[in-house]
Amino acid sequence: MKTKKLQLYTLDMKYVRNLSKVDDNVFSVSPQEHKEKRPFVGIVVICNNKEYCIPLTSPKKKHYSMKNDIDFSRIIDKKGKLIGALNFNNMIPVTKDVIKKINVEPDKNDTVKDKIYKDLLNDQLDWCNDNNDIINRKANKLYNFVTLTPEKSRALVRRCGDFKRFEKILEKYLIDNNFKRANDGFIIKIVSDKQYEALKNSDIPFKTAVKDGQRAVQFKAELKEKVEAVLNVPKLKR
Repeated sequence: MKTKKLQLYTLDMKYVRNLSKVDDNVFSVSPQEHKEKRPFVGIVVICNNKEYCIPLTSPKKKHYSMKNDIDFSRIIDKKGKLIGALNFNNMIPVTKDVIKKINVEPDKNDTVKDKIYKDLLNDQLDWCNDNNDIINRKANKLYNFVTLTPEKSRALVRRCGDFKRFEKILEKYLIDNNFKRANDGFIIKIVSDKQYEALKNSDIPFKTAVKDGQRAVQFKAELKEKVEAVLNVPKLKR
């Protein structure tokens, strides 16, 4: 399976704030710290279905002496210049609901500062896509290490976010926000475990989240009849 092209994104501030309340390893995207435009590289697929974004940072003095590792990669341009770094240990689970693509295309209204910044982002993104397979393998390896064998290196685990806990926070955030204010054209339904498994085994696209032990699914209204057939329940109300 071919790896999808990576893009640069900003993340939903409220969602990241929820993560940072439980884990100091989460990078800030706070406007008060002028970090609201912090770029993240994604989307990296973990364990076949979980999606993550990795924080991208500008080059810092400490990066020159740091070596590439399971949780860190230096970004070197074609001239051998250090132009940034990827902090895999701070990667965050996402869905398209909590990310916004960064426009790195030149614009006639760009200031000199804007142009310089976009040039840097494009160089960093080019490197990421040239190393796309390596990035995906490293992210998956780190995720499995932290979630499956944390006893092998407590020091590494301490540097990393609590990925499993983050995923639960993301699910709750989707329920509390997107699912409550569903856009026109979508239906939300609380389903049983049996119904969820039936829907998961179908070819119907849907979103899901769990809150207080209840699972909700969200799907396009145009798929209502197909969903009803799979769930074998009376007609769903919009």
